[in-house]
Amino acid sequence: METAKKSGYSHTLNLPKTDFPQKANLPVREPEVQRWWKERRIYEKMLERRKAQNAPTFILHDGPPYSNGDIHIGHALNKILKDIVVKFHALKGYFTPYVPGWDNHGLPIEHRVQEELIAEGKWSPGEPMSDEIKRELRQRCRKFAEFWSWRQNEQFQRLGVFGDWEHPYFTMDYEFEARLVEIFGELYEKGYLYRGYKTVHWCYHCVTALAEAELEYHEKESPSIWVRFKLRYDPKGIFAGVNANPYALIWTTTPWTIPGNTGIMVHPEFDMLSP
Repeated sequence: METAKKSGYSHTLNLPKTDFPQKANLPVREPEVQRWWKERRIYEKMLERRKAQNAPTFILHDGPPYSNGDIHIGHALNKILKDIVVKFHALKGYFTPYVPGWDNHGLPIEHRVQEELIAEGKWSPGEPMSDEIKRELRQRCRKFAEFWSWRQNEQFQRLGVFGDWEHPYFTMDYEFEARLVEIFGELYEKGYLYRGYKTVHWCYHCVTALAEAELEYHEKESPSIWVRFKLRYDPKGIFAGVNANPYALIWTTTPWTIPGNTGIMVHPEFDMLSP
């Protein structure tokens, strides 16, 4: 009797026989590999070897992430790409220490903690804070930032990034803050500081200044409009010879800004178009 044929094409392929598992099983394998690196001090030995060789130094000045939640794909892209740059220079023969750090100051942390105080009935928005609540707010903000700093520390290590993860820097450390004050004083003494004018975004609810990166805009669709502005004076005589009262016509896609509009600007070399 003819034996049944094997189904599919697997029997037609001449493949090597190995012990490699069919499944990568990365959630298990990656921690094992990283544990192997840590137990054998791969990062430290790499630095020690380059230092003994008196190798040139390559430092990546990494802007610290914000300590207010779990890392996301943006964190991963940022850290992995920078880690590739550092490891590339390490393989090229450079001494490449990498000290991770975290930004622990800012409105998002305060806002999260304020929400906790509101939920606990200790404070209501719009009401002045007592000195006791202010102290509690600062203390809880520090604990909040510390928790997420170390949480992100573990998550960045899971990405396979080399660095001195046991000795990171935190911008809320008192020594770090003191050094910032010293540097500010040095800049002042050298004449690098000056007073000028700059638009500062202000939050009426939180009663504090906002960084531009902290501003979020909701999507809004509005009709575009044409608006005419009556000419109050004409210092350069651009509209000389016009019999009727002259107007300037503008077009805008942001009509909600019109109530705050106090005037328009005209290029000094503007030529009036014939009516």
